[in-house]
Amino acid sequence: MRWAGGRIGSWWRPIPPLATPNPEKEFPMPIKKDETGKRWVEMEFIAPGTPEQVWRAMATGPGNTAWFTKTRIEEHVGGALHFDFGPNGASTGEVTIWEPPFRFGYVERDWSEGAPPVATEITVTSRSGDRCVVRMIHSLFASTDDWDDQLEGFEGGWPGFFEVLRVYLSHFAGEKAASFIVMTSTEADQLSIWRRLTETLGLAGANVGEEREGPQQPERLSGIVECVRQDDKQRFIMLRLNTPAPGIALIGTHGSDGGANASMALYLYGDDAEQRAAESEPKWRNWFGETFKHPG
Repeated sequence: MRWAGGRIGSWWRPIPPLATPNPEKEFPMPIKKDETGKRWVEMEFIAPGTPEQVWRAMATGPGNTAWFTKTRIEEHVGGALHFDFGPNGASTGEVTIWEPPFRFGYVERDWSEGAPPVATEITVTSRSGDRCVVRMIHSLFASTDDWDDQLEGFEGGWPGFFEVLRVYLSHFAGEKAASFIVMTSTEADQLSIWRRLTETLGLAGANVGEEREGPQQPERLSGIVECVRQDDKQRFIMLRLNTPAPGIALIGTHGSDGGANASMALYLYGDDAEQRAAESEPKWRNWFGETFKHPG
């Protein structure tokens, strides 16, 4: 999944907490290599739900839209795949594995100029208690280590979205969904941008389990804090929303060369989700642009 200028890891890479990661959620692995030139990273985590529910979330367009980004997938081998990141770019691919509800794969050939194609394979394995083990592998063939940093970036970009997936499957599985992502770049350092972002939205010092309520403008966000993670390079907070509608907000910052990015991914659920998202997106895009247009 590529943003303008690089994959999801290039604009904002949510990371595991500073403490030892919870083995029930994620198991990041180093880059692996073999004698054929194949290089890959793999991630494994527990997702709530039946294999059918997890499959729909991971392998269909409406499912990905509900926890990652606007997505279209033709549901068969050879089908087209399209991830839409709005003004942040897009990524296209082709379905290579279609074995519902257990295996799904696709290849992206134009994710970066001059790069070899990247293949993604997702497997879903049932466990007791309506839970599944999800394994995701990103792999490519290269004779040098020129693309190793990008592979690491792929892996680093997923944890925040996997948290959204967990909450989606726990509370909103199967509901109609709409989503959008807004982001702005600044020349300020990441810590100052994080402070301004969280203070302005009423999220400063947020702790998991708290109910928080933000200001009226551009529209009120209120809900339960589900996750808080940060280090000196990247930070995010996730809210399970009750206002402006049932949904999830993933709000964060990511350090970049000479500055920092501030961003929000908003997921809304229910029969009127598309209408609400269409009304919300321009408000938040303008707010992020105005709030962070000056450094400091």
